[in-house]
Amino acid sequence: MQPSTEQPDNLEINPDVTIILPAFNEEQAIADTIHSLKSLYPDYEILVVDDGSTDGTAQKAIEAGATVCRHPYNIGNGAAVKTGIRRARGEYVIMMDADGQHDPEDVKKLLEYRENYDMVVGARSKESTTAVHRDLANKIYNWFASYVTKFKIEDLTSGFRLFNRSLASKFIYLLPNTFSYPSTITMAYLRSGHTIKYIPIKTAKRQGKSKIKLLQDGTRFFLIITKIATLFSPLRVFLPVSFTLFLLGSGYYLFTFIKYHRFSNMSALLFSTSVIIFMMGLVSEQISQSRYERTK
Repeated sequence: MQPSTEQPDNLEINPDVTIILPAFNEEQAIADTIHSLKSLYPDYEILVVDDGSTDGTAQKAIEAGATVCRHPYNIGNGAAVKTGIRRARGEYVIMMDADGQHDPEDVKKLLEYRENYDMVVGARSKESTTAVHRDLANKIYNWFASYVTKFKIEDLTSGFRLFNRSLASKFIYLLPNTFSYPSTITMAYLRSGHTIKYIPIKTAKRQGKSKIKLLQDGTRFFLIITKIATLFSPLRVFLPVSFTLFLLGSGYYLFTFIKYHRFSNMSALLFSTSVIIFMMGLVSEQISQSRYERTK
């Protein structure tokens, strides 16, 4: 079943920019967000993707004057983003949270760099209202992603970003249906040689209850980032593991040689595992490279 779409009467024919608001049970904030956006950017398309909300999110969005695309049931934030990219009519797309965290005034900050960068991302500054445990988790994510991509990533999980719709459409098949779509598209862009610009923004406290569960979603984020890393830059993951096992094997061999004057089975296991993982990394790197050579 295809998502249904409801459009306002004063529909613009060819909007230059589409602002996409993925939403799930955001009736508390959605109308205020849309009103602010429409007052600041009357010529832009405001597209709300209602991901199977059980409250009045869709109705409030329609009353506020947005185009609303509805999923028949809840699929996930990433799925809502993919639907939004497919249904957007603007040449440029701005992803924005519908919960009141992002300031509509910051949209024009992203637009200033749209001609020079393939993606512009709003990076949450220290003045933003965020939880301490999430700040710590984001620092870990940012460090790991920066290591994999060899590019300083300031806010891997930010949902406030601008990109060209045609270019982003080429990466839709990679995006998961969950909350981790920003991580995937960021690393996909960097691995493909596209440019990214980070702009500091200040976020407010969200209205309503957060949909992210720290333990469950945090573990899934880390696994997805690891999967993305092995997809785009396999040796950046396989090589450290191989080298660590080689060092452990060397250390254990030195210990057993000095104390027992023999080469143990454990040392042999560590050495052989190190070689196997290294060779797997080489094969994965070749597969990854061949895939990108076929991509325009």
